[in-house]
Amino acid sequence: MTLPGDPPGGRRAMWVWGIGVAVYFVAIIYRTSLGVAGLDAAERFHINASALSTFSILQLLVYAGMQIPVGLMVDKMGPKKVLILGATLYTVGQLGFALSGSYGMALISRALLGCGDAMTFISVLRLGTRWFPARRGPMIAQIAALIGMSGNLVSTLVLARLLDTLGWTPTFAGSAVCGIAVIVLVLLFLKDHPEGFEPAPASRPATGGGYVRQQISQCWREPGTRLGMWVHFTTQFPAMFFLLLWGMPFLVEAQGLTETAAGGLLTLIVVSNMASGLVYGQVIARHHAARMPLALGTVGATAALWAAMLCWPGHAPMTLLVLTCVVLGTCGPASMIGFDFARPANPPERQGTASGIVNMGGFMASMTTLLAVGVLLDATGDNYRIAFATVFVLEALGLSQILRLRKRAARRERERTVASRVEAVHVPV
Repeated sequence: MTLPGDPPGGRRAMWVWGIGVAVYFVAIIYRTSLGVAGLDAAERFHINASALSTFSILQLLVYAGMQIPVGLMVDKMGPKKVLILGATLYTVGQLGFALSGSYGMALISRALLGCGDAMTFISVLRLGTRWFPARRGPMIAQIAALIGMSGNLVSTLVLARLLDTLGWTPTFAGSAVCGIAVIVLVLLFLKDHPEGFEPAPASRPATGGGYVRQQISQCWREPGTRLGMWVHFTTQFPAMFFLLLWGMPFLVEAQGLTETAAGGLLTLIVVSNMASGLVYGQVIARHHAARMPLALGTVGATAALWAAMLCWPGHAPMTLLVLTCVVLGTCGPASMIGFDFARPANPPERQGTASGIVNMGGFMASMTTLLAVGVLLDATGDNYRIAFATVFVLEALGLSQILRLRKRAARRERERTVASRVEAVHVPV
């Protein structure tokens, strides 16, 4: 059932939205490329574990810090302009990383990459809400995340092999061509919204600063926005920090696997993410009440298998490692549930800002974990059991906030749903 005022969707919507997803897909390739090149980067720049983690920490720090500004930009400028700017920045960052001969230049390049990356996903979410009916929102968001996550496969399957055969500079410089290609596609074919479905102008204060404060404060006052942020915070980071940097060193150095076997397990996380994303999207689209059980179940399963892997004496058996990676693959789809709490809590003119607040949660947790693991590895002589226990601390923090906010958010969402149905009844046909 399509509600009054909903865009129709269709092939044109799939084409335009698909271009936006392609920009996000390339961003994921660039974001995760360091995950398969961590050992090469340590050798190239002659750095230790803490310095290596700084690459990803800086990238995520910029990413997380940009989420609210990007949300405001999307609400004010539209997704097309933001996607063009984002793709340009991350392409320059990837090319700079390819040519970096020093640690400092490489850090600047990763910061540029993180800034451009930050502008992609929120823009894609906004394209989805402008081109597809609201009832398809959860599934569209999960599919966008699924396709983006497949960019991780390019990193683990393609870039890893190219690094071995071609070397550092040709591999990273060659991948910058993908960024140029998506910039051209956006410039030529992407539109912010279908014909006849222009967004209504939002009432804004006279000053820009007043507009910013109003957008952020109104979003934050909604318990659904805060709940969405904490769901994203708690579910996303275990898989994110594992894939982004520390998974390969852990599996090779602590678990005694070959780089090929470790790469296979990282690929398994991505495949599991893609498969579970379809399942989560279908379940939530049909049974809205399943959002919280799915989120809490993912957190519980992740914590249980993480504890089993770390507490296992000696090297964990391959069966346990495989099962852990399969469950880590569900962390990404579970984090998307955070947007499903924030979306109904905010009107269309605040969707970008609300999405930025939610998206900031998981990346703050990932950044904190990357830093803590790097510091603890250096302090303990590469004791991965102690360093990886950081996961439990952040999961406990996030879980406490989810349990605190869930009833308040559910009550507020029921109120808004009733109000929107009453309003829809009075819309003239």
